[in-house]
Amino acid sequence: MFKRLKKDIAAVFERDPAAKNILEVILCYPGFHAIVLHRMAHFLYKKGLVVLPRLISNFSRLVTGIEIHPGATIGEGVFIDHGMGVVIGETTEIGNNVTIYQGVTLGGTGKEKGKRHPTVGNNVVVGTGAKVLGPIEIGDGGRIGAGSVVLQSVPPGATVVGIPGRVVLHRGKRVTPVDLNHEDLPDPVAQMLNCLQNQIDDLRLQLENLRCYQEEGEEERSDQVV
Repeated sequence: MFKRLKKDIAAVFERDPAAKNILEVILCYPGFHAIVLHRMAHFLYKKGLVVLPRLISNFSRLVTGIEIHPGATIGEGVFIDHGMGVVIGETTEIGNNVTIYQGVTLGGTGKEKGKRHPTVGNNVVVGTGAKVLGPIEIGDGGRIGAGSVVLQSVPPGATVVGIPGRVVLHRGKRVTPVDLNHEDLPDPVAQMLNCLQNQIDDLRLQLENLRCYQEEGEEERSDQVV
């Protein structure tokens, strides 16, 4: 337990430059409080208890604004930044060194039984307000852009942005384990619009060249007639 606590505290210092000392983290970080309370609730949940773990979960939500079902599995070094409005469902599985920002939902899409929430790999960043829904998998090193709605599995090392989420692969490009610059994620819609604009410019240039060629041909025929 203490080993995990040390890793959870270390994760805060690693990913939040505002953290000044251990006492501040222990007393003033709701994301850390939510993780600690969840570990207690999850331990009791695995023992077959139902009501007490849910009471701990509800108390955690009241105090931190973060709702984590006792059944969710959370790895080591998980950092919930600010955390207000974060919801993590019962069958969610979260790997190690994952960063989750405020307003994130790791939820289901219906009333089906069994596995109905996401599985998040290691070293994943889930941006502010992102919604990851259904029994999908987010591969290791994935990055979910702020405000994205992800309904399909994401391959390892990929970036997802938009509604619905669109994958931008980074094959051959190194993905850092913890990258907080999620506001710099590429926009595939803007990229497509730029591509269309470039094609329009090319077509306009071709039309201009064709018009010039026709005018030159007409001038040559006029000279021949004269």
